[in-house]
Amino acid sequence: MIDEMTTVLEPSPLPDFVETKYIKDVTNRSLSYIKAGFPVHFRGVSGTGKTTLAMHMASKIGRPVVMIHGDEEFTTSDLVGGEYGYRIRKVVDRFISRVLKTEEDMVRRWVDNRLTVACKYGFTLIYDEFTRSRPEANNILLSILQEKMMDLPVGRGGEEPYLRVDPDFTAIFTSNPEEYAGVHRSQDALRDRMITMDLDHFDYDTELAIIQAKSKLSKPHAEIVVNIVRGLRESGKCEFAPTIRGCIMIAKTLKVQGITPIRSANGVFMQMCQDILASETSRVGSKTNQAKVKEVVKDLVEKELGRTKNTKSADEIREKSEEETAVV
Repeated sequence: MIDEMTTVLEPSPLPDFVETKYIKDVTNRSLSYIKAGFPVHFRGVSGTGKTTLAMHMASKIGRPVVMIHGDEEFTTSDLVGGEYGYRIRKVVDRFISRVLKTEEDMVRRWVDNRLTVACKYGFTLIYDEFTRSRPEANNILLSILQEKMMDLPVGRGGEEPYLRVDPDFTAIFTSNPEEYAGVHRSQDALRDRMITMDLDHFDYDTELAIIQAKSKLSKPHAEIVVNIVRGLRESGKCEFAPTIRGCIMIAKTLKVQGITPIRSANGVFMQMCQDILASETSRVGSKTNQAKVKEVVKDLVEKELGRTKNTKSADEIREKSEEETAVV
C-alpha cells in the first residue's frame, strides 16, 4: 500500500507536445539507454526542455511516475522516509466490573518517502534538478543505481536491512550547469552511474513548432517572434541567452490581446518584446544590462517587421502581376 503522503502521477502523454526530428532522436536514444538498464540524465541551461522531455520519456515507459524536485534543505530522510507522527494503541480491561484498567502504547509512525516508494514498486523516478540537493543527501542513490539495493534506516522496522529495487524501477535526472546559482557539483561516482545527455537550445523548426502549438499563432506571426528571440540569442549581448520561454511568453500575450506583430498600434509589440526579453535575459536589479538588451531588441524588431512588410509587399505585387497576366 502506498502512503498517502506520496503523490504518484499517471504516465499520460503531455498536451500540445511537439515531436520533431530533433525530439524523436533524443527520445529514441534515451529509451535505448533505459532499456539497457541505465538511468538517463538531461543536462542543459534553463529553457532547453529538460523536464518536459523527462515527462515525455516517462509517458513512453508507461509506469507510474514519482517526481522529486531538488532542494538545498533535503536530507536523505526526505528521499527515503522518516518518522512522522505517532501511532497510539489503547487497551481497556473491564474483567472486574468495579476495576477499570487501561494500557496505552505510543510509537512513532514510519512513512516511506518518494524514492523508497519508486524503488519498492518499480515506478519511474523523475529527479528534477537533482544537483540543487546537497551531494550527501543523494548518496543513497549510489547503491540503488549500481547494486539495485537500497539501505534501509533502522527506524523503518522490518527484518531486512535493505530493500531490493524492483526490476521495473527507472530513474531520469535533470540538472542545470554547475555555474548556476544554488547548484552543487554532483559526486563523480553518481555521474558515472548515469548516461548524461547535454541539451542545447532547440533547432529552428522545433522552436517554431513549439511556439505554434503553445500559442496557436499563425506560422508567419510565430516566425517573427522566433526570429527576434533567436537574433537576440545569437547577438551575444545579454547576460543570459533568451530561451524558448521568451518566445512562448511573447506569442501567448499576442494571442490573448488579439493583435499581430505587424498591425500592433503605438509600438505595443515592440514594448512587449522589450519587457519580456529584458526580464528573461538579466538578473534581478541589473538595470544597465536590461537597457542594453532593450536597445538590441528594438533594432531586431524594426529589422524583422521591415523585412516582413517588404516581403508582404513583394508578394502582393507578384500576385497582382500574375492576375493581370491571366486576364490578358
